[in-house]
Amino acid sequence: MTRLAIALSASITAAIVAPAARMPVRATFAADVYEHTWALAELDPQLPADWTPYDFLVLEFRASSSQRFDLGIETARGRIAKRIGPFAGVWVRAAIPLRFYRDPAGSAGDLAATYNQPRGSYWINIHSGIVGPTVGVRALTVRMPDPVGSPTLEIRSVSLAKTDPGDAVLDAGPLIDQFGQYVHAAWPGKARSLEDLRKAWASEDEALARFRQDRCEYGGFAGTRANSTGYFRVERVGGRWWFVDPDGHLLLSTGVNGVGTSSGTRVQGREALFEALPPTELGAAARVASFYTWNLQRRHGDDWRAKWAEAAGRRLAAWGFNSIHYWGPRGQAGAEEPRVPYAQMLRWRLGPVIMGMPDVYADDFARRVDEAAAAQLDLRSRDPWMLGYFIGNEPSWPGREGQFVDLLLAAPASEMQARAKAHLAGGDTPERRKSFVLAAFRRYLDVVNAAVRTHAPNHLNLGIRFGGDPHGEVLEAARGFDVFSVNIYRYAPPRATLDRVYALLQRPILIGEFHIGVPERGLAPGLVQAANQEERGVAYRYYVEQAMAHPAMIGTHWFQWVDQPATGRNDGENYNIGLVDVTDQPYAELIAAAKATHARLLDVHRGSMRPFDRPPRAR
Repeated sequence: MTRLAIALSASITAAIVAPAARMPVRATFAADVYEHTWALAELDPQLPADWTPYDFLVLEFRASSSQRFDLGIETARGRIAKRIGPFAGVWVRAAIPLRFYRDPAGSAGDLAATYNQPRGSYWINIHSGIVGPTVGVRALTVRMPDPVGSPTLEIRSVSLAKTDPGDAVLDAGPLIDQFGQYVHAAWPGKARSLEDLRKAWASEDEALARFRQDRCEYGGFAGTRANSTGYFRVERVGGRWWFVDPDGHLLLSTGVNGVGTSSGTRVQGREALFEALPPTELGAAARVASFYTWNLQRRHGDDWRAKWAEAAGRRLAAWGFNSIHYWGPRGQAGAEEPRVPYAQMLRWRLGPVIMGMPDVYADDFARRVDEAAAAQLDLRSRDPWMLGYFIGNEPSWPGREGQFVDLLLAAPASEMQARAKAHLAGGDTPERRKSFVLAAFRRYLDVVNAAVRTHAPNHLNLGIRFGGDPHGEVLEAARGFDVFSVNIYRYAPPRATLDRVYALLQRPILIGEFHIGVPERGLAPGLVQAANQEERGVAYRYYVEQAMAHPAMIGTHWFQWVDQPATGRNDGENYNIGLVDVTDQPYAELIAAAKATHARLLDVHRGSMRPFDRPPRAR
């Protein structure tokens, strides 16, 4: 095994342990070899076993693929591993904060903000693995389950530092071309010129012009009938739950998150990564650029926003998607928005929060909730196109109630803190901490649910989009919704999970997020991986039809409309999860699969047709 010699630096404020130049170590991942380990003694006997004095693990590495890998530190107490999202095909310096390995995750309001950590030449997700002291370090490991195409990882330098030496792309030249595409990757249909794009866009426009709608205007099944109220509602018909649209047609919500005109990436301090930047008149902040927006302007020209909205509505209808999801305040009804039923994510500014929860016992809590609900819902209270509203997303405290209380007790004085102290005076145990947090959560829901029903009495409360497999205690507290929503990132929602939720709540279920991606185009595969674009289409069919076969399921919402930027969104994520790519070209395999499945859903949900049952290949 090649050794990396590391010598002690004379500088106290810079890197304490610095490597001498040697040939790199190399890992090749395959189906039968997806993990590699290098003992510290193999790298260099002088690399210390106690990393406590250092704050950064500094690597120079080159990954051949954008597929994520787990970087592990083997200690006397076991392995601590975190997930690295690499830039493909270039040498980078990655200064990895060791606090991610030592300390619990922070108190951000949802799961993505808690666990995704942006950096300059890679990004890291700190959800996986335990945390613990970095003492008795024995080895470094790299692990890549389900590698696609025998990717490699080379490491030519390992060091420890007390101060941050900074992340950097060490190879010359840009990573991103003028269209927002990754330079160091090739794929069928990659745009080489604006003329290429214009031909592709024109071809799609011609195909869409031939589309004829077979659903009602709200996306419901035109041949079905139920009582109409002029707004969306839910009803159990024949032992199965459905949305009922404003005209009284049964509807299953095949939705898309994040349908919009922007997909920004940080450029400030990283300008050299880009061949060119979008013009400033597009309205992007100086530190953020959206190549997707630039391509929409190129495609549609003058009045591009209105033209995009009309085109997006035609696309969604042609592809069988009948609802979209807004993450923040929406403009005036019909103004430069696709005319498609929408679910609104409500946002709450209720003062200081801990893991997303405000002081629910503060004297002005109910008043502030009512004001926030009024500001977001009063203008929408008579809009028949609003499918419903979510009151929250992926709370990060479930399973971390002890840490929640620690943070609360360390925070400035508040009414909730005073109540926590009084509660714990009867005994500070994990069980009592959990009971306190759950009681606060029930108070939060009671106040919020009352306010939204006052300001949107005609619309559905779609609840909180919980993450994964909510604990039983959380489900017990999560009552008062019209629909129970949950984000499940798997190849299909586990039937046992859906059965458990429905048995407890007896409410219809909506999948708020799911996706499948491929490690290609300089993009990571997302939270669920397919081997290629054809298998991504298979994965869509498998997930949606398996979900819709459940009698309580009334919707599946794909995350998201457009791929994330190859250089990462605000939290670093750079997933291949779009229905369209950065150049506004649809993924043909995924769209064909979606159309095939959407045409079958009425019969699949009724139980008269078996759901698609071929699981996708991950590699």
